[in-house]
Amino acid sequence: MVNEGQPSTSTSGAFSFISRGWREVRDSADADLQLMRDRANSFKNLASSFDRELENFINSASTFSVSTIKSSPSPSAAEIGFVKRLRPKISELRRAYSAPDFSKRVLDKLGPRARITIDLSAIRKAIAPEVDGGEFDKVSRGRWSGGGGRNSLKLIEFWGEWKAEEREWEPLRALKTRLKEFEKKREESALEFVEKFKTGLKSIYKEPQSKEVPPLDVPELLAYLVRQSEPFLDHLGVKRDICDKIVDSLCSKRKPQLLLHSLPADQSLLDCDNINDELDFRIASVLQSTGHCYEGGFWKNFEKHDPTDGKRHVAIVTTASLPWMTGTAVNPLFRAAYLAKSVRQNVTLLVPWLCKSDQELVYPNNLTFSSPEEQENYIRNWLEERIGFKADFRISFYPGKFSKERRSIIPTGDTSQFIPSKDADIAILEEPEHLNWYHHGRRWTDKFNHVVGVVHTNYLEYIKRERNGTLQAFFVKHINNLVTRAHCHKVLRLSAATQDLPKSVVCNVHGVNPKFLKIGDKIAAETELGQQAFSKGAYFLGKMVWAKGYRELIDLLAKHKNDLDGFNLDVFGNGEDAHEVKHAAKKLNLNLNFMKGIDHADDSLHGYKVFINPSVSDVLCTATAEALAMGKFVVCADHPSNEFFRSFPNCLTYRTPEDFVAKVKEAMANEPRPLTPEQRYNLSWEAATQRFMEYSELERVLNNDSDHAKSSKTSGKITRRSVSVPSLTEMVDGGMAFAHYCFTGNEFLRLCTGAMPGTRDYDKQHCKDLHILPPLVENPIYGW
Repeated sequence: MVNEGQPSTSTSGAFSFISRGWREVRDSADADLQLMRDRANSFKNLASSFDRELENFINSASTFSVSTIKSSPSPSAAEIGFVKRLRPKISELRRAYSAPDFSKRVLDKLGPRARITIDLSAIRKAIAPEVDGGEFDKVSRGRWSGGGGRNSLKLIEFWGEWKAEEREWEPLRALKTRLKEFEKKREESALEFVEKFKTGLKSIYKEPQSKEVPPLDVPELLAYLVRQSEPFLDHLGVKRDICDKIVDSLCSKRKPQLLLHSLPADQSLLDCDNINDELDFRIASVLQSTGHCYEGGFWKNFEKHDPTDGKRHVAIVTTASLPWMTGTAVNPLFRAAYLAKSVRQNVTLLVPWLCKSDQELVYPNNLTFSSPEEQENYIRNWLEERIGFKADFRISFYPGKFSKERRSIIPTGDTSQFIPSKDADIAILEEPEHLNWYHHGRRWTDKFNHVVGVVHTNYLEYIKRERNGTLQAFFVKHINNLVTRAHCHKVLRLSAATQDLPKSVVCNVHGVNPKFLKIGDKIAAETELGQQAFSKGAYFLGKMVWAKGYRELIDLLAKHKNDLDGFNLDVFGNGEDAHEVKHAAKKLNLNLNFMKGIDHADDSLHGYKVFINPSVSDVLCTATAEALAMGKFVVCADHPSNEFFRSFPNCLTYRTPEDFVAKVKEAMANEPRPLTPEQRYNLSWEAATQRFMEYSELERVLNNDSDHAKSSKTSGKITRRSVSVPSLTEMVDGGMAFAHYCFTGNEFLRLCTGAMPGTRDYDKQHCKDLHILPPLVENPIYGW
């Protein structure tokens, strides 16, 4: 499976870089503007200081004038008039430069290249007429006494410093310098930002990779087939020179196209010894454009996973996935979680991926997923809420399609290829017959060291209910025998209700969701305290299809309607046959209350005391185990599918319709017994996992290989397991597997046996959703 995540990583890095550049420019501008405000405030303070100096001058001048009038017999009228005319000008100047919005007006007028000076024309106009010519001379030559003379000299000195136009005020000169620095820094930052932006765009856009590489055509494939077949042709006496001439004749006319279509390959491809001409560059460019690395070849033998290299690998392959609440979706998920608790092996759960159109048909409540990652998060969250610990295993997806006729998911393509060869150690096939009906790919026992099949469903019972069911069941029976014999080393049947298959043993390897055991513990605690744990009567829960026991339920209640007078049954479920089931119950006037399907652990179901399940098509009913775990009575048929539950005292089995009535009355009249610790453990997934390890011979496989690894390390060398001569049974199984492979490779024969069109290979939508290569690239014609 190829992950195409590099473009999105470059894009996010470039935009992160752009955002960081904008942030730096903004922070620098804010700092400069704050400094400008401080400079303007400083200027305003200096202006205020100047205003106070002028105020002191005026006051001193006024004092001087009054004292002079009193003390001097002949005061100068020119001096007194000068002061009187200067005071209005000074007041006007003070109002102008002490206004509240003075600094704002200064900042508004500031520009990048503005020259900032103070307009002193008002002072000049006020002072110039009085100090020009003789009057100023008179004042300067007069003999003034007291503070007035000194203040006049200060005024003259102050005016002399400002008189020169080329000299500027220190705060303004510093402000201009800072503005020039800010302008220069802004230009440098802008140039640097533009360069970084260009670099980011170049990292996103790469001209060579955007060029589409056309697929290989027939002459190229033939030429490469000859190139790959050189060792075989050499054994037949065909010399290498002849092979080279054939390749040249096939590629000579297409040499310009080969050079045009070939792209620069990765360093790893260029370093290979066999890429030394245009054809090899063309093949390498196609492989590079798809990201594919083909593991095998026509003459290359696959090597199985070597358990002495490290931890064991367990791959669990199933035919359904959450949120479809079916046994093959829930139980393999729990099995993966509890197997992953052991440190001896890594676990991978392989589930089907449905396109959105099929998801709408299968998953409840219009729940759909746009990507496998989104569905994986849903699966993990659902699981962790129920088991109470974080399960450390990997979830992978393989392409599948939903069959409306069979009401099941059919794998498309070779499912085994979605487990890498390096992890192909131990395989657990949940419903092995279902997975291999139309399996056109590598034999599971050839790729894996140990293959275990777990049979969930009694397909023969379902098929017999269909039209021409007996004939169909005959063929399906033999096909099941063939595929399980060819692809499994060991087969586990959950109960004797399933078909008797080769290499099989009967054992219940399923447990109960820990959540139901907690509910049972809570009810037992309430019972010990004398509280009423059950306030409701009987109920039935299951998918609303006839094969799930609805036919048997309606027949039993209709036949003994009078015997069960006053007995009401609440039915929870959704399904394809819901309308027909409800119509049949209404027609017979049965006391059935149909309700929407809900989770069996829902709080509304805790108060029911009796669970009734008359189904005989189940292999091992999960709802029955859950009801027993919650401490309820279970009334079920005396059938091989319920053999495991007979040891529980709350399980009441019946053989005849009359016995069914008696068991129902018995359950309604009594209280169920609390589970003992042993019974509780037998229902748990810990016990189920232990049984699985024992009956699947997985415990023996792990122990033998670990002992072999220890002995090899002790002796200082690792001994490869030898290839033994196949027995007659193995040869027969291999021949049957080859015949099945050839049969499933023909589309016409597949359709004749009921396969869905287009299920031999996955389609374009699957390639897009799962990011996998097209089938023609994944399995080229020269390498199958």
